[in-house]
Amino acid sequence: MRESSVRDLIEIRKLLRKNGTAAEVILWQALKSRKLFGRKFRRQHSIGYFILDFYCPAEKLGIELDGKPHYTENGRFRDKEKTGYLNYYGIRIIRFENQLIHDDLNFVLNTIQNNFRRQD
Repeated sequence: MRESSVRDLIEIRKLLRKNGTAAEVILWQALKSRKLFGRKFRRQHSIGYFILDFYCPAEKLGIELDGKPHYTENGRFRDKEKTGYLNYYGIRIIRFENQLIHDDLNFVLNTIQNNFRRQD
């Protein structure tokens, strides 16, 4: 994706928001409108040439939901590259398998909250 322009990223983000996975839709319903301890989250937010599924600017916390493509050799490589890039800029990344959103949303939300720098 490095060869993409900023304009391309805007279009890609729009498509990702329109065609989100079921897990993304469920998690977004739980995060949007500051529902999780008053933290604002953005959906399909780009930093550099990478797009995060969800991002909380106040916490510098990115949340990635992983489906099958992430569990290939190429997927793991890209995830490692993305995480390294974002960590360099002080952004922490936590990852959840898509199925976990369906199976135990409360666990996911608690894990996200436990990654907040300050607890409210």
